[in-house]
Amino acid sequence: MPKIKSYTPAWLLPPTPGHDLFAPDPSDTQNGSPYTFKSFSKSVPRRTLARRGTEVFIAVGKEIRWADLVYLKERWEEKQAKARSGSRVKREDSVSPSDDELLRESIESGCAEGFRTITTSVGSEILQLAISPYANFIAVVTTHTIRILLLPDSSHLTAPSLDAIKPKSWTLGPTTHVMDRSPIASAIWHPLGVNGSALVTVTKDAVVRVWELSQKDRWSFDQPSLTIDLQKLADGTSLDQNFAASPDVTNKGFSPDSFEMEVAAACFAGRGSGGWSPMTLWIAMREGDVYALCPLLPEVWAPPPTLIPSLSISIVGNLAAIEDDPNVSELTKLLAQQQLEWMSDLDKQEPRVVEGPPGEPPTEVYTRPTKPGVVPRLQGPFDLELSPESEDDLDTELTDIFAIGQKLDTDELMMGEDEELEMEDVEGEGLSLSIICLLSSSGQLRVCLDMDGVQAQWLPPRNRSKAMGRLAGSPSLLTFQSMDILTSLEVTEDAWPMFSPDVTSRYSFFITHPSSITHISLSPWVFRLESELQGDSHAGSEFRIDLLVKGQSSTRERLYTNTAQPDSQLPLAASVAIRDPDLGYFLLSATPFDPIAVLFDTPDDEFALMRSASPTYEKDAEVKPMDFYEPRPVYQPSHDFDENSSLPLLLDRLRTGRHKTITNQEVRLSPLTLQIFTEAHKILSDETLRLGSAASEVFRRCVQLQVELKQQINKASEVKARVEAVTGEDHDEAREPESNNAFIERRLQNAKERGEALSQRMEKMRKTVSKATSRELSDKEKAWVNEVSVLDTNMFGSSIPVDGPSKLKQTRKRYEEIMRLRDELVEEAEKLGATGSEGGEENLSASTTDLRIPSELRRAKINQVKGLIERETALVDAVKARLERLSTVG
Repeated sequence: MPKIKSYTPAWLLPPTPGHDLFAPDPSDTQNGSPYTFKSFSKSVPRRTLARRGTEVFIAVGKEIRWADLVYLKERWEEKQAKARSGSRVKREDSVSPSDDELLRESIESGCAEGFRTITTSVGSEILQLAISPYANFIAVVTTHTIRILLLPDSSHLTAPSLDAIKPKSWTLGPTTHVMDRSPIASAIWHPLGVNGSALVTVTKDAVVRVWELSQKDRWSFDQPSLTIDLQKLADGTSLDQNFAASPDVTNKGFSPDSFEMEVAAACFAGRGSGGWSPMTLWIAMREGDVYALCPLLPEVWAPPPTLIPSLSISIVGNLAAIEDDPNVSELTKLLAQQQLEWMSDLDKQEPRVVEGPPGEPPTEVYTRPTKPGVVPRLQGPFDLELSPESEDDLDTELTDIFAIGQKLDTDELMMGEDEELEMEDVEGEGLSLSIICLLSSSGQLRVCLDMDGVQAQWLPPRNRSKAMGRLAGSPSLLTFQSMDILTSLEVTEDAWPMFSPDVTSRYSFFITHPSSITHISLSPWVFRLESELQGDSHAGSEFRIDLLVKGQSSTRERLYTNTAQPDSQLPLAASVAIRDPDLGYFLLSATPFDPIAVLFDTPDDEFALMRSASPTYEKDAEVKPMDFYEPRPVYQPSHDFDENSSLPLLLDRLRTGRHKTITNQEVRLSPLTLQIFTEAHKILSDETLRLGSAASEVFRRCVQLQVELKQQINKASEVKARVEAVTGEDHDEAREPESNNAFIERRLQNAKERGEALSQRMEKMRKTVSKATSRELSDKEKAWVNEVSVLDTNMFGSSIPVDGPSKLKQTRKRYEEIMRLRDELVEEAEKLGATGSEGGEENLSASTTDLRIPSELRRAKINQVKGLIERETALVDAVKARLERLSTVG
């Protein structure tokens, strides 16, 4: 989502020339007084802003203001720089200077103002402006008429002259789009027109006309190359019927078709879309129905290089898949054969190469195929599946439609080719389905998916129309998401919200309503849905769909909110997004009196290649203010303070009317006097009410300003305290100031001391923890403890040895054998000692002689036995001591 950096900049606020672009002309009056709120209707689409690069065109009344925003911004910055440097600058009064003063100032300063006025020959207020794709024409649309202007060159903006420009212009359909015919609902440039010169107009009585404009052929502005009456086409049965609009201009009576097929808006998808999207006209009816015309083409058209090959592959593949399938209906096979016939007619043509506008490559031009027919079938009304059912009829009154075509599938197109297709990144990214967005007057947005995909369809021939009949069922759109843009208090019946495309992504757009401007982005779910459709995920379908439904949906952010009451809100023009290195990311809208702009924050590296490498720029770029404030729109006082009273106009009418004698007489009670006083009371009551509301708004704003100022001061204090805490400047002011070097050395010393203290505390805690807690034994230690326990049990425990290793069992046997031998030897030694003591040495020697055992051998054996006994005793003592230590440790 874009982050708001600031609102309307200073170079668009009064009394700058940038503000004069949007201010109404004081000389243009209605009923003797300047524009008032009652003179503006909100129940019509107002697309009075258009752009060509950084140049903007603003329709004000019956004229068009033309300016370069970059030039206006730089001129204002130059004036501010001169004012700061102390140079002599002419003081600007509150009243706008005259043209002579501006011209004199421009000549003296050596530069132009950067804006001009374009006069048009229109009879009523301009409601819509539409610039052609290559910015050479602009369509000026009123309620019933259209004027085509040849746009002048940008060099006129830098000329010192301020005279109004009257470029070459033509009236479109001087006998078609007139006041006694149906009003114009939409005027859109066809994306496949040759050099952007094909215009499609849709009137409210559901008549579509295709105009192919050429400066060399004036007749191209008088008669359309194709006319289709959708009411006739909806009831059509064969290709041979005439679906052109009736030339009869008499008023028609009421009919259900005229009521249900009142057009609200129409649109095309982008030129870089894939499939049939660039030649599909989507039409939204006021009562909620949606229709599609495909293919709708001018007689001469210029497709992108990839469009015809991709359509050819799709048509041939579809026909081969259903040709031998017995389950496919005959009508579906007929439609596939008609598509093949249409493509065959196109393949037989030799394209003609036409030079494009300056800076554009040459384009290949084709002629519209005449087979199977020129007029396509009217597809619809589409069934909106899963659409929320509302009890309020206001939700079904559509005001605008916005189509996002499917992405261009290059994998199938370039299959088997070694070369890579050169194309823009946005054309190959996104969703392989078309997205249709519908907007109602209540602010309800519906995002629908074209799951089946709209393809070219024609009516059957006359000889097969009765046998084929109509298509079974009706086409459908899957309602993926529905959201409310407005609150219940902001909904008004006469409002007309509108879509505006974004310049950063084709899956994001703006919605302009008299009460607000909202940004919508579909990117959070578009790319995830595409990965699910392509089968990139290996998880189960139910799990993936559940994640997609419960996951992140479309993002919605309110950018601007009109704080005025709903009944006193001025209509807003459809927003225009601009992205330029000098302006940044810029959104512009306007009321009939003032501009409304929103500046978004852009990444620092977005225009890194266009930055200057000079040391001066780098030095200035490093110093940036800290954005800790909350951006707020600039408050503009109500225009009721600047409007003149209508009471003098009433007095003038009385002085010049048939009752002029009463103005110079005394006031007498009479019906005429009562009527005059009643009219004066109505005027005064209305004016005083509006002035009182405006004054109360000023008072409320002053109170709110105090609250906002307190909040700003508190935030500034918090930021100051944080900065001082980080930099270390929050020391006591009573102390004597110290130098920076001493301050830094003191901080380093304190940090070093704190680090050493922390290290000592950590070491002390580590020793305490190691003593207080016992770590778990390893596997080897556990095995050794088990071995010692088994040894202890086998040697000092029960007589039955515990199961253990064979070595422990052998030790037990050896120990028992040694103990048995020890007992025997001790017993034998005691017997020998007793015998020696009784018989003396003689008996001992006699017995010894009798046994015939040498004394040396006997003595050696005794010493050997004593040594074994001492060794076994030492071994037993050592094992016992070791077991005691283990029990203590455990």
